[in-house]
Amino acid sequence: MGRIIGIDYGLKRIGIAITDPLKIFAQPLTTVFASDFPKWLSDYAKLETIDEFVVGMPSKLSGEDTDATQPVRDFISWLNTNYPTVPLATIDERLSSHEAQHFINKSVVKRENRKDKKLVDTISATLILQTHLQRIS
Repeated sequence: MGRIIGIDYGLKRIGIAITDPLKIFAQPLTTVFASDFPKWLSDYAKLETIDEFVVGMPSKLSGEDTDATQPVRDFISWLNTNYPTVPLATIDERLSSHEAQHFINKSVVKRENRKDKKLVDTISATLILQTHLQRIS
């Protein structure tokens, strides 16, 4: 059984979450620099079967595109070109970073680590993936 990968795409960093093999829950995995992502994903795909990608799609509260929307569309195009057999879904991520920061602030994470952008990216990817799992269940 493969896994679903949740992705919070950013121009600098990409937050990544995965499902368990039964696709019941989402868990944070890592954050990688965007420039390192192609190699990271290639290496990961050699170790694990990827059943689906879920990418957070940024938009304004009004539903309009943001400055980050087109880079995410370009990234999705890259995924579709390089992994054409892997289905891809998108999730509205309007508030994922805000929700991730709120989650981190309420958790037991040490105060000095609460502003760690890598942690926020990974938690955001986890929230994106969990939303997808709830949508398909």
